[in-house]
Amino acid sequence: MPQTNPQPPLLTQRAAVILMLGILCAVAAAVLTVLAGGALASGFLAGGGAFVAAVLFFNMIIAG
Repeated sequence: MPQTNPQPPLLTQRAAVILMLGILCAVAAAVLTVLAGGALASGFLAGGGAFVAAVLFFNMIIAG
């Protein structure tokens, strides 16, 4: 018996791409910070800031 009313997706494709790009930027910033000699906590802070900035940036440039 086919389902007549499927549930909507949890995230849209646009939101998933924006969050994925934000996570990639955060990981890159954290790794580069730690490899440059920063402490692990500094890497996490840099990654968090990069995530916020990247999500805001990609949200603006990816047409909605």
